[in-house]
Amino acid sequence: MRIFSLRFLFLTAVSVLGFFVPSMASGFAVAEENATAATIGVLKSWIKEHELNDQNLSTLHSEAFSTTALTANEAQQATTELWNARTKFLKQALQAEFDNREIVIDDLKMPFWYKVFGDPPAEGRSLFISMHGGGGAPAAVNDQQYENQKRLYEPDEGIYLVPRAATNTWDLWHQSHIDLFFERLIRDMILFENVNPDRVYIMGYSAGGDGVYQLAPRMADRLAAAAMMAGHPNESRPEGLRNIGFAIHVGADDSAYNRNAKAEEWGKLLDALQAGDKNGYAHKVSLHAGRGHWMNLEDAVAVPWMTGFTRQVWPNRIAWVQDDVRHERFYWLQVPHESATAGDRTIVSVNGNEIAIEHCDAKVITILLSDSLLDLDKSVSVKLPSGVISQYDVKRTIAQIAESLAERFDKAACYSAKIDLQIRESE
Repeated sequence: MRIFSLRFLFLTAVSVLGFFVPSMASGFAVAEENATAATIGVLKSWIKEHELNDQNLSTLHSEAFSTTALTANEAQQATTELWNARTKFLKQALQAEFDNREIVIDDLKMPFWYKVFGDPPAEGRSLFISMHGGGGAPAAVNDQQYENQKRLYEPDEGIYLVPRAATNTWDLWHQSHIDLFFERLIRDMILFENVNPDRVYIMGYSAGGDGVYQLAPRMADRLAAAAMMAGHPNESRPEGLRNIGFAIHVGADDSAYNRNAKAEEWGKLLDALQAGDKNGYAHKVSLHAGRGHWMNLEDAVAVPWMTGFTRQVWPNRIAWVQDDVRHERFYWLQVPHESATAGDRTIVSVNGNEIAIEHCDAKVITILLSDSLLDLDKSVSVKLPSGVISQYDVKRTIAQIAESLAERFDKAACYSAKIDLQIRESE
């Protein structure tokens, strides 16, 4: 307030005298702008001397310049600089993996095949990850299903990718390693085939459909839409589908394991969720008359239906239910792995610069922030489930951007600031 008063008096005096002298406030602004520009320059110099491997990226926060407050524009510049350097490193490090068409995680291997359709859009290609059927059977059976899946669908545009499951178990598409493999698949296709990360879709038939029921809710923040064909949901829940399109296709006569009845049940669940949340839960449920487990490719209409959706990277409302395969991040929410429990439910929304945590079963939660979500130049208001409202002044930093890129190769989802919250005391 004192600076404002001095500036007002100073400008009044010089205006009476008929000449102009820069104010103290404008001088402070210029100094701050110069300091920020210098920080970006230091970052560029640091990048020239350090390849952005996992270690350098994860320790960047220890550099003094990484904690300097950034403007929104400078945060974008820093994100681009780090993204470009990370991309350069990963392309070199992962070229052999991509050329081999096989991803290896520990002692598991996931071969993959893909075919490109149509002309590439300026913003990048669409990606369709299509999971084969089979399951708890000899490897030869799943190999045959893998080959069969390659011929099932043809998008007008995009990359149609079929992975071969890493195991031969009944739950081959929803074990905990699948999430990691799919993260790697998406990353590789962004790096080497210019895939648009906002146009990633998953689909699957039979056991592959089982996987869609499970993976779509827990990986929704990486997807634009998903299509489930002839599968069974087992214990999965649909709440996490709030911000993606979700299609269900089952033969009306596919009564084995109650697949048809479960499809109807999920249709009603999604109807109810959408009735209470008009802007969410876009879905289409089709039971194909006269069809059993094989729908004679009538389900192929799901492919163009999915392409009507683009990923919501920073949605204004999130519904998150932890699966038994626990995730630490979902959209702009983060929970420590040790604090995540299967079945934990979190409902959070944002309106302007006000965040409301409507429900949170976890004891602690972190809000990941970006100017794509709200205005970080203003205070952020957070309302806890208890009704307590707190105001936070946050700053964008290179350290937070680097942390985000270290956690996930996803430029659009990079956060530049965060707020750690204690929802309730440990019991």
